[in-house]
Amino acid sequence: MTMDLGIKGKRALVTASSKGLGRGVAMALAEAGVELILNARGAEALEATAQEIRGRFGVPVTTVAADIVDAEGRAKVLEAAGQVDILVTNAGGPPPGSWQDWEREDFIAALDANMLTPIALMKAQLPGMMDKGWGRVVNITSQSVKAPIGALGLSNSARAGLTGYVAGTSRQVAPYGVCINNILPGIHDTDRAISLDTGVSKAKDITLEEARAQREATIPVRKYGTPEAFGQACAFLCSQHAAFMVGQNVLLDGGANNQTV
Repeated sequence: MTMDLGIKGKRALVTASSKGLGRGVAMALAEAGVELILNARGAEALEATAQEIRGRFGVPVTTVAADIVDAEGRAKVLEAAGQVDILVTNAGGPPPGSWQDWEREDFIAALDANMLTPIALMKAQLPGMMDKGWGRVVNITSQSVKAPIGALGLSNSARAGLTGYVAGTSRQVAPYGVCINNILPGIHDTDRAISLDTGVSKAKDITLEEARAQREATIPVRKYGTPEAFGQACAFLCSQHAAFMVGQNVLLDGGANNQTV
């Protein structure tokens, strides 16, 4: 028997939700009876995910194929979504690299995708949530917010900026029944993991399987996270039961980051 999250019939916008962690979140919210507006750039994968959700859970699903980082694409998504009760922001991270090579343009692109886009989505949805007296926002950020990763300096910077914004904004909207929190994923079994492991395998001249095994050995649970379990954790933060969680950064990393707080 699954826990009743108390959000059946609510409306949720989940961005970058055709694959990976976003898809896991969409599945978990659909299981809880939430009506979905799903967005991704690739129309084919997006529609396939929507069809599976409709078939399995019988909830209404609206799809909007658009680049959420682009102002025009974002306007299209927000118009289709209307006012929602739940907002889950998600976008792929910027490419890895070295601090010597990053120019201003690289940082601007990273800020647009991983800081300014979530902020724009929140700014569009928060007033309506406050008027209703209920709302949930979860931003999918990264473990790098707690423990910066050298090769991901663009991501470290942009996501840290978003975290600071949420820290201040979440306390201002909390009196209106709106809770904003962040989830900080470690490595999960997604296309992003394959991409990162491929980079390691090439750099070290080892197989993809060996690269994965090396990374798994650094995680106390000795395995990668799954999009399904990630989705359920996010769905809880979107639930009635998370009403006392405000401005928190929830690390989902299998214990990989050895920290007291």
